[in-house]
Amino acid sequence: MKTGSGTRLHINEVATRDGFQMESRFIPTDDKVALIDRLSTLGYAKIEVTSFTSAKAIPALRDGEEVMQRIARRSGVVYTALVPNVRGAERALESRIDEFNIVMSVSETHNLSNLRMTREQSFAQLADVIALAKQARVPVNVSLSCVFGCPMEGDVPLETVLGWIDRFAVLDVQGITLCDTTGMAHPMQVQAVCEAVRAKHPALQWTAHFHNTRGMGLANTIAAVEAGIERLDMSLGGIGGCPYAPGATGNVATEDVVHMLQCMGYDTGMDLDGLIGAAAELESLVQHELPSQVSRAGHRLTRHAPPADFNEIVERAQARSAQKENA
Repeated sequence: MKTGSGTRLHINEVATRDGFQMESRFIPTDDKVALIDRLSTLGYAKIEVTSFTSAKAIPALRDGEEVMQRIARRSGVVYTALVPNVRGAERALESRIDEFNIVMSVSETHNLSNLRMTREQSFAQLADVIALAKQARVPVNVSLSCVFGCPMEGDVPLETVLGWIDRFAVLDVQGITLCDTTGMAHPMQVQAVCEAVRAKHPALQWTAHFHNTRGMGLANTIAAVEAGIERLDMSLGGIGGCPYAPGATGNVATEDVVHMLQCMGYDTGMDLDGLIGAAAELESLVQHELPSQVSRAGHRLTRHAPPADFNEIVERAQARSAQKENA
C-alpha cells in the first residue's frame, strides 16, 4: 500500500441525486437547496445536483429545474446532473447546467431492467444528447453501470467494457465514470480494470464510483487510486442504492472515504469536520440512520473526556504503587 504523499484527488458528491432518488420521503426543495449550498463550501470538485429524468420516473427529483436554478453557484465547483435523453438535455440547458452526466449499462440485462432499452438503443439516444451538448459547448461525462459485474449476468468481460468506452471516446466525451453499481467489485479487479482503461484512453478524465454492498468500498477506492484514478464519486452519509440488486446498499460514504484518504496522506481538498456536520443535517432530512461510520464516531483523532471518576482512578493506582514500594 502506497502513501498518498500529497497527491491531489478530486471528490464528487452524488447524494443529492443518486442518494435522494432512493429515499421514500420527498426531500423538500428548500432543504435540497440549503444542503447543496452547504456542500458547495466544503471543497468538492463536482456536485451531482439532480436528474432531468421525467418526474413520473423519479418523483423524488421532480423539482430538478427549481433546485438547479436556485442553488448558489460557487467558483471551482462543477454542478452536474443526470441527463437521460434530448428532452432532459434541453431542460438541463435551460437550468444552466455545467456538465451532462449520461448513463447506460455495459450489461444488456441490467440496461433493459433499469432503462427499458437495449444497449444499442441507449447508445443511439445518448449519441443525440452528446451532439446537443457539443452544440451548446457543455462537457459530457458518461457513467457506465455494472463495469465490475451485473447482479443478473455476473462478471462483465473487460473486452465488453472497453468496447463501449471506445464507442463513447469516438464521440469526444470529456470523461467516463466506472460504476460498481451494485457493489460487486473487489480490489484486484478494480486495479486491473482501472489500469487497462487508463492505458487505452489516457486523455479521458476517469472517475471511480463504488458501492459498499459487501463492505469493500474503501478497499476498492484505494485500489482505484493506486491504479491512477484521481476522481471519485461518493455519497454523503452513504445513502443511495440500486433497485435492481437485492441487498445493494448505498455508495461509499463521503466522510468515510475522505477520512481514510486524508489519513493516508492524500490531498482531497475537503473539510472533513464540515462533512461530518453536513451528514448530521442529512440524517435529519432523510429521517433514518445513515450507514456511514465517521459521521457517528468522528475522525480518528477525535478526543473524548476520560471517565467522570478518572481522578479517583489515578489516586487508587498511585496508592497501590506506593503500597508495593513500602512493602
